[in-house]
Amino acid sequence: MALEEYLGRTAALTVSREAAFGYFLTDGEEDILLHENETEGKLEEGQEVEAFLYVDSQGRIAATTRIPEIQAGTYGWAQVSDVKPGIGVFINIGVQKDMLLGEEDLPVHKAVWPQEGDRLYITLRVNKNNRIYVKMATDPLISEMAVKAVRSDFNKNIHGHIYRTAKVGSWIYTAEGFKGFIHESQRKREPRLGEKVEGRIVDVKEDGTVNISLIARKHEVLDEDSEKILSYLESRNGAMPFSDKSAPEDIQERFQLSKASFKRALGRLMKEGKVYQEDSWTYIKKD
Repeated sequence: MALEEYLGRTAALTVSREAAFGYFLTDGEEDILLHENETEGKLEEGQEVEAFLYVDSQGRIAATTRIPEIQAGTYGWAQVSDVKPGIGVFINIGVQKDMLLGEEDLPVHKAVWPQEGDRLYITLRVNKNNRIYVKMATDPLISEMAVKAVRSDFNKNIHGHIYRTAKVGSWIYTAEGFKGFIHESQRKREPRLGEKVEGRIVDVKEDGTVNISLIARKHEVLDEDSEKILSYLESRNGAMPFSDKSAPEDIQERFQLSKASFKRALGRLMKEGKVYQEDSWTYIKKD
């Protein structure tokens, strides 16, 4: 078998000779370089080693004894290391060279492209020119590996990574192994492919998949809005020229809240005895 046929996979090779910058490995017919940065410890001539074969930055077949989980035909989670507009995103699978997920395999809208640090469930593919590329897991594969949720999982807090995205919604694979769908009405913005998000289960379907909302529960939203108002008050030494009589556009500009949300949060703070209003101003109540 030609060494090209092992690209993106592991092969059992033999150390043929040592070089100043590493070792040459052979299958008995062809030699390839194992750079000294791609192995640990000293190797001996004639020693058999397991190596992963890839194409280096000069377009040559190279080897590493650091065997990645992700290979051609095997899937795993990997982190985005770089984004290149017009080219695609590069992903670190654990070898010296990052692998490319091409622009043609990414969403049309670049706003939902993965960013550095996002994680994708991927495998490798080798094209007819012996170039290795990243291939994302398909929906049927995610369905096959997913764990079925049960009714008692309803309202449970979850987190996971987006593996597919569209205008109508986003698909997520959670830390528990659930396959979930986030309808566009249940998110404030469209998450990126590979982005880690947190939400809650709002429905458990007959097939064990779940519907998820990224919108906080009402009391959590109220907590957040109240904290936003208190933080602003504290930044102004306990006084602000805003009250429940303030204009909606002024509230929106300052707090990014609707007047209704502002009044609910302010009313809660007043009920708890934390603030009071006077002459269209709001003050922190001193102990």
